[in-house]
Amino acid sequence: MQVEAVRTTGIYCRADCSAEPLPHNVTHYSNQVAAEAAGFRPCLRCHPERRAGSLADLDVPAPVAAALLHINDGYLDSHDEETLATHVGYSGRQLRRLFEQHVGATPTTIARSRRAHFARCLIDDTDLTFAEIARAAGFGGPRQLHRAMTSVFCFTPTELRSKRSGSDYAELDGGLVLTVPTLAPYDFNAFVEHQDCRSIPGVEAVVADETGPTYVRSFSACGHPGIAEVAALPGEREHLQLRLHLPTYDSIIDAVSRVRTLLGTDEDPAAAAATLGKDPVIGPLVRTTPGLRVPRAWDRFETAVRIIVGQQISLAAASTLSGRIAERFGTPIDPVLECCDDVLVPLTHLFPSATTLASAGGTGFDGLGFTQQRIATIVGFSQAVADGELDLTAVDTLDATVSRLCELPGIGPWTAHLIAMRVFGHDDAFPASDLGLRRAAERLVGRPVGARELEALADSWRPYRSWAAQHLWHASRQSGPSTR
Repeated sequence: MQVEAVRTTGIYCRADCSAEPLPHNVTHYSNQVAAEAAGFRPCLRCHPERRAGSLADLDVPAPVAAALLHINDGYLDSHDEETLATHVGYSGRQLRRLFEQHVGATPTTIARSRRAHFARCLIDDTDLTFAEIARAAGFGGPRQLHRAMTSVFCFTPTELRSKRSGSDYAELDGGLVLTVPTLAPYDFNAFVEHQDCRSIPGVEAVVADETGPTYVRSFSACGHPGIAEVAALPGEREHLQLRLHLPTYDSIIDAVSRVRTLLGTDEDPAAAAATLGKDPVIGPLVRTTPGLRVPRAWDRFETAVRIIVGQQISLAAASTLSGRIAERFGTPIDPVLECCDDVLVPLTHLFPSATTLASAGGTGFDGLGFTQQRIATIVGFSQAVADGELDLTAVDTLDATVSRLCELPGIGPWTAHLIAMRVFGHDDAFPASDLGLRRAAERLVGRPVGARELEALADSWRPYRSWAAQHLWHASRQSGPSTR
């Protein structure tokens, strides 16, 4: 998100802020961290730090993009810059130079800003103590929190809390309630419709009551099992509501990052709409649902396995089989969560790790309903991830990602493109052989469409074919079962 910094006040603002500084006093920065690194603090009127947006959208070299992805995953909470640099193939000095050149701030500065902004949300939205906020945001303690808040916002935590408006804040007995910013427009109903028929029983679910649908799922934070609930806020265009149920709120900053990644809240639909909206075939769908996003992954390994399980079978069958994997190999948690206005949600397990599935071997899947070929693919994929042979956080071109995935036994173009889309976050992945895509395209053009013809048709949708695919899947939801 680009911001405008005013040199005479030392403040940076959103472009739509009501303040009107003189143009010659304004400096433009490509992102808010760069403005903070230059000594500016966020505006208290427009709150640019509370708006959705991601540094992942910056046009930067691949090693920098990979490092940014790791920082967003909390890598620097437990490692230093030198380790991060080695991980992406650079020396610490080279990586810092590239970050300052392309991002405007060092990796450490970005990580500190990430924690400080999250802590600011907790200060504004909750009554957690400053010690609890420090641990939740990944700081070592209140002193580190104090230093970071004073550096980034030029106010102490106490001063920031005194500036918040309202008096009703989250009660911890019912979970910790936070707001998650989105780039408007955002279609939460489209997300839950997509996720509902792909949910892994016992791990995630979509429930609904008179207030609307809620997405719920199990997860682990600092070794403790927890539950996350995400729902729309009535009348809100730029925020969703997140409720976390955990015995401790230490390092929940990472759980919030996973929510934002899965739901694509920081992805701007405007760029894709500008390309796809003018297309005579896909354009009408894009204009009808401007808030549609491409769902990504809460857990990259879990999502990849769910895709592999779904090869050449229906969505319902894939969910059932994935649930069996979770039940047999996953970590059990409390069997029922009462949430969503007293609706009982059966979340029973955490999804197993790559190491667990790799060590299960072929016989470990006996009785679950898988073919031997599918078992070999799941175990082989899990082994590649567990051994580090396949890095699910790697940043590479789409072609290189697909090629690398197709080297694994049992992984073909359909699976590779879906994993590239959901797990690696590629915007141009396109599984042209998908039955749901072909059915939707056939209705648009009024005749049968094969995989090769669909791929040729989608060539004009580059570099946002993944977004186009999501619009096609959304449009085909009522046409019958799909194999994806």
